[in-house]
Amino acid sequence: MNRKKAGIVIGTVIAIAALGGTGFYFREEIKEMLPFFQDGSAEDRVFVEKVSRVMNQYAGPSNRYNGTVESQDTFEVNVDSNRKVSEIKVAVGDVVEENQTLLTYDTSELTMQIAQANLEVESINNDIANYTKQKETLEQEREKAAESEKFSYTTQIQNIENSIAQKQFDLESKQLEISKFQKQVSNSEVKSKVAGVVREINEKGMDANGNTAPFMTILKTGEYRVKGSIDEQNIWTLSEGQAVVIRSRVDETKTWNGTISLIDTEKPQESGGSNMYASSSDGAMTATKYPFYIDLETADGLILGQHVYIELDNGQEQVKEGLWLYGSYIVQDEDQPYVWVANDKNRLEKRYVELGEYDEAMDEYEIVSGLTGDDYVTWPMPGLYEGIVTVTDEAEVDYSSPLYNQDPAGTEMPMDDMYTEDLYPGEMGTEYMVDEMMGTEAVMDVETSDTEVTE
Repeated sequence: MNRKKAGIVIGTVIAIAALGGTGFYFREEIKEMLPFFQDGSAEDRVFVEKVSRVMNQYAGPSNRYNGTVESQDTFEVNVDSNRKVSEIKVAVGDVVEENQTLLTYDTSELTMQIAQANLEVESINNDIANYTKQKETLEQEREKAAESEKFSYTTQIQNIENSIAQKQFDLESKQLEISKFQKQVSNSEVKSKVAGVVREINEKGMDANGNTAPFMTILKTGEYRVKGSIDEQNIWTLSEGQAVVIRSRVDETKTWNGTISLIDTEKPQESGGSNMYASSSDGAMTATKYPFYIDLETADGLILGQHVYIELDNGQEQVKEGLWLYGSYIVQDEDQPYVWVANDKNRLEKRYVELGEYDEAMDEYEIVSGLTGDDYVTWPMPGLYEGIVTVTDEAEVDYSSPLYNQDPAGTEMPMDDMYTEDLYPGEMGTEYMVDEMMGTEAVMDVETSDTEVTE
């Protein structure tokens, strides 16, 4: 190599090196003038992902609410407060058919009452029979008695007739009582009048908040809706009439559409019976929760009692034609927007793109040209520069490298930090040459300080 070709470039390099020690920072113009700097720091690595994979990742609304599929109609089962429940034959979540037995009453006491009433009936019948015989005897004696004694017999007979009438009334009452007991025994099974799913059982006749509630509630099979709950801190994010997406918790590709029909602020669901903020023993605060309901466009594929996710509908399920990319990946340059892309040498470069339509709800841009689904991109964090090594395995990224440890102002790496053996590989005596810089040629020999500038 001709050592007499030490030119302006070596002088420029020496000047830049000197400035590096005084805090001068690289700028894009200098990097472009010194292409050998664009290979980047040896420690810097950035993780890149395939565009098609990035856009297949769900990036919809951050808020998700738990929901349960329930029926629009419910069947309430109330029990006789004067009767004791013997056995509950179903549990919460059970599917029941119409006319299926839900619970039975204890009939042991009724059986005893019927037996006692039958004994009383027998006694009354005996009394009536005795009175009847007494009446017949008195009537026979009155026929034979003197005229002056007949009035006395007549009076006795009338009294006995009154006693028989009273006993007959008692007999009818007791028979009605027995009939009532027998009816209760025959109706000791409470059956469902509808087909559906057991939603709740309140054996004490009260719900979790201490309010009066039916003994059992059954969600009727038929038109479904989804019930969700939201706490008082976030209830402002929802409104009636808002469109939502219902997503399966088992298979997130299965979705249903609906509309919030009611936010029921009159029926708080706070556990423990408190409708206000409450402080627990560990100091944690709990908030009141309120139910909200969703009318579905279709319930095909949903199961009564199924647990689902509820999301606000921001268009995340719409299928767009062409290539779209999230706006956070696009740098809106004054001249032309660009994306940070891995080139065929696994080095980071700016890729200018042409944008089409913009989806404000999803913050997505249509990419008309400049990018394909097979390209690998990275999010444009501060401090990126062309030439950084790109990797598809995030474990290969060294987050202790200079790229990830910039000062808060986000300034670029100082020149003296960049001027390292990594940027100038080779042993002493290796020559470096930069051609056609500012119209001159220069050759630098690290081993000697002799230079010669040639025009």
